Amino acid sequence: MEHKNPMVYDAFGISGLNFNLSTVMMIIISSVLVFIIAVSATRSLSMRPTGAQNFFEMITDLVKNVIIKGTMDWKVGAYFLPLGLTLITYIFVSNMLGLPFSIQVDHTLWWKSPTADPTVTLTLAILMVVLTHFYGIKIRGAKAYLKTFVSPMKFLFPLKVIEEFANTLTLGLRLYGNIYAGEILLGLLAALMSSGALGAIGGIIPMLAWQAFSLFINVIQAFIFTMLTMVYMSHKVSEEH
Repeated sequence: MEHKNPMVYDAFGISGLNFNLSTVMMIIISSVLVFIIAVSATRSLSMRPTGAQNFFEMITDLVKNVIIKGTMDWKVGAYFLPLGLTLITYIFVSNMLGLPFSIQVDHTLWWKSPTADPTVTLTLAILMVVLTHFYGIKIRGAKAYLKTFVSPMKFLFPLKVIEEFANTLTLGLRLYGNIYAGEILLGLLAALMSSGALGAIGGIIPMLAWQAFSLFINVIQAFIFTMLTMVYMSHKVSEEH
C-alpha cells in the first residue's frame, strides 16, 4: 500500500514551487476526456437524441432543472448553465479515473483520480468561491454587493468573512475526503486479492461491491459539489439574499 508521489521540487528554479507529476498528468487526462465527451455529444445534433447526445442532454436537464432552478431564478441562473455543465462533468470524470484501478511503477503512484489530491479539490473550491464574488459584483454592482457583508448588522461582517473560508474548506475537503477514502479502500482490497488464493476468493465480492458503491459516491459527489457551488452563487447574485 505504501507508495510515493512523482514530485518535482523547486520547479523552474523557484524555491517552494513543487509539482506532483501524477496529479498534473491526471488533470490533463480529465480535461481531454471532458473535451472529447462534449465534442462527441454535440457534433451531430438531432431531434431524436441517441448515444452521447442523449446522455449529455440528461446531464443538461439535471443541471438546469434540479441544480440551477432549485437554487435561483432561471433568468439569472441561465447565465451559469455552462459553468454547471462543465463542473459536474469534469468532477465526475475526475472521480471515475481512479475507480477501476491505480497504476504504480516502482512504488510510485502515477494513475489515480485527480480529485483524490487535496490541492486539486481545494483549488477548485477556491476558484468557485472567487467566481461567486466576481459574478456578485458583476451582476449586482460593487456597492450593492459589498453592502451584503454588513447587512443587516455591521457586527456580522467578521462572521461572514469566516463563513467564506469555511465554505471554501468544506467544499474542497468534502470532495477530497470521499474520493481519497474510496481509493484507499480499493487499494486495500486489491492488496488482499493479490495476497494469495484465499485472499482472492475472500476479496472479490467486497471489491465488486465497493466499486459499485464508489460509482454511486462519485456521481453524488459531483452533484453535491455543483449544487453547493450554485447555492453559493445564488447567495451572491440574487437580490433576495
